[in-house]
Amino acid sequence: MSNLRYFVKRTVVTALLIFLVASALFLLFRSLPGSYLDILVARGANAEELEAAQEAWGLNDPLYVQYFEYITNLFTGDMGNSFRYRTPVINVVGEAILNSFLLVAPAITVAYIVGSIFGGFLGRNRGSKKERRGVAGITILGTIPEFFLGIFLLIIGAFWFGIFPTGGMSSVQNSGLSTLEMVQTGDFWLHYALPFLTIVAKLVYLPSLIMRTSVVEISGQDFMTYHRLKGLPETRQLRHMLKHASLPVITLYPISMGRAIGGMVIVETVFNWPGVGFLLVESVFQRDLPVVQFVFFLVAVWVIVGNYLVDIVYSIIDPRVVVEGQDSD
Repeated sequence: MSNLRYFVKRTVVTALLIFLVASALFLLFRSLPGSYLDILVARGANAEELEAAQEAWGLNDPLYVQYFEYITNLFTGDMGNSFRYRTPVINVVGEAILNSFLLVAPAITVAYIVGSIFGGFLGRNRGSKKERRGVAGITILGTIPEFFLGIFLLIIGAFWFGIFPTGGMSSVQNSGLSTLEMVQTGDFWLHYALPFLTIVAKLVYLPSLIMRTSVVEISGQDFMTYHRLKGLPETRQLRHMLKHASLPVITLYPISMGRAIGGMVIVETVFNWPGVGFLLVESVFQRDLPVVQFVFFLVAVWVIVGNYLVDIVYSIIDPRVVVEGQDSD
């Protein structure tokens, strides 16, 4: 099987998975009890207003008609309107995605860089006291829940020392600024520091342990023995070893970006950060189905596409990796 056939096959499978996820989310959220109409009833809406809302949102249509419109709109980029904000979902979620990306992407990247370096250090010192203490310390750090880390950093940084704000992206005087203008202020970075450190501290343990295990395994392989017998300089041996040992960490990186939504919900709630996690919590409580459904869809697409891209990166980084199915032809 040629590389072209393989990539075409993977692309088709990826597209099919995205379609199946979209269909599953449609059926899942429409089978859940309760709706935004319950919120309207609690606010005192009368029968005419409820009927008008159902008609406007297409809730009176048969399920198959709703599904067809949902899939058609999905392919055209129309995610519908938020029940709560009365604006397009893409606008509501778009701003929250930008806020979350500013926080999570740099934090996860730093966590993986620091974790990989620390894990490589532990792997190179296998069997030593440094390794045992390092593994114990990083494991303990990784078992601490996000909310506890966040509250702990809040107590120290905001209450004890009074250096950092307790939450939000900016102070009141900067609330009218755009995101681009906001990130250029020192006030933003003071708000940014604690949630950033919380995510880094929580996620650094995973790449550290995986990198440590990978370095130990790679060190004992035949090609590393060959490099040592050949008299290759230590720096070049280390470069070859880290190149191959980093593959498992690279695999986890995009997956962690997708799974970080669970941590974002907690961290953004603790620090009142107006991102996707904070928006998701509010939308669930308000039964804002279009927003919740779109957020779940985005996370699923990120994980699926991330795994798809990892297969390509694997074959580029390590020529020994044989594309699955290529030898079976």
